[in-house]
Amino acid sequence: MTLWSGRFEEGMDGALFALSESFTFDQALFDVDITASAAHVRGLARAGLLSEEEATHLVATLEEIRGEFREGRFERHRDDEDVHMAIERRATELVGDLGRRIHTGRSRNDQVATALRLFVRASLEEISELTLDLVDALVETADRYPEAYLPGYTHLQRAQPVLLRHHLYAHAWALLRDIERARDALKRVNISPLGAGALAGTSLPLDPAMTARELGFDAHFANSLDATASRDFVAEALFVWAMLGVTLSRMGEELVLWTSAEFGFATLGDAFTTGSSMLPQKKNSDVAELARGKSGRLVGNLTGLLVTLKGLPLAYNRDLQEDKEPVFDSVRQCRLVLRALAGAYRSLEFHVERAAEAADDPLLVAIDIAEELVLGGEPFRRAHEIAGRLVARSLGEGRAFNEVVDEEFPGRFRDLFLPRAALERRRSPGASGPSAHDDQRHRLDDARRRARNEK
Repeated sequence: MTLWSGRFEEGMDGALFALSESFTFDQALFDVDITASAAHVRGLARAGLLSEEEATHLVATLEEIRGEFREGRFERHRDDEDVHMAIERRATELVGDLGRRIHTGRSRNDQVATALRLFVRASLEEISELTLDLVDALVETADRYPEAYLPGYTHLQRAQPVLLRHHLYAHAWALLRDIERARDALKRVNISPLGAGALAGTSLPLDPAMTARELGFDAHFANSLDATASRDFVAEALFVWAMLGVTLSRMGEELVLWTSAEFGFATLGDAFTTGSSMLPQKKNSDVAELARGKSGRLVGNLTGLLVTLKGLPLAYNRDLQEDKEPVFDSVRQCRLVLRALAGAYRSLEFHVERAAEAADDPLLVAIDIAEELVLGGEPFRRAHEIAGRLVARSLGEGRAFNEVVDEEFPGRFRDLFLPRAALERRRSPGASGPSAHDDQRHRLDDARRRARNEK
């Protein structure tokens, strides 16, 4: 029997039920739906629509159903179209007509929107915590190799030497911004739609503000149509996770490069790599490739929902059932990737000498020569041209760049080619050299503390 059976003479066709049912995926909402339903029941008691004894009994019944779900004892009935109907059906089985009163003054429209907001709120917080753990993993890896350095790249071409710490901190800052975005999105998620009914509210004396406070929402809805029909909070959360996925993808791509024989800058622990079913010598950084690959899925979840939403009139439309699977999938994928990448970085062995050899490439000193010429009074464009001409001579003649420079400017720039010399010169605020590190680390630690306190 459906919730609307009084209006219809025939039951739902099997084909429509198969298309319509959502229990197979929205059972992920069972816990938050029970929490919201318990708050609604207490609201019914405050409104005089249930006695205190009835409300207490019904809330206890909901907690019993919660236990059945958590322990894997809940049995779905063949007519349970979604988790919300399943919970109400089970409550009715346990306490009879009292269970049928649980939906008083409520529609599945505001019920589902409330449960989904609770789920998205909890998920934004959970994913932020896991993201912060990955930031910690990056900092821990940096601390294990405080003096290590490597080439920084633009266009995937060697550009200037950077400390490994500086490089890893760059990812940490990006991840902290992902956390900031999640925390900002929470302000718009944390609005209760409970009490909006199907679209226009109810004639019953319910108090949406009280149930909102009980459920930890910052406020309750101002417009019942908007409360039941809007899913911008879902789209925003999906964007937050898609943007996080892009950050993780870039990190994954870098690990793929670093662990290749061609770069040879790092090796991941065996527990975070795989072998080949055919080639015995292979050690593949699959964790990084999967982190890179999942980003497309996260972006796709966002794109799919936006396309679903773009043509919907007010108020609720059944199309909105399509809002849940992208959320559940994005949360699951972010959870998997964040945990795996944090472990991968903690397992990482950085090959200090190999990276330093690449970073001490004499050609990377070209900008330092130009800047020294600037300090000597040359306009920068002239200095850039001089240094570029020396690079061209080096490459054209097949000679080391430092030899060509020393021939043109005997002894003047010789110290610039010493190991770490170019790195040490990167000393401006926020730069990649050692002298700029302490200030950045102080600011990074402050940002991490703020992220922990702003839960």
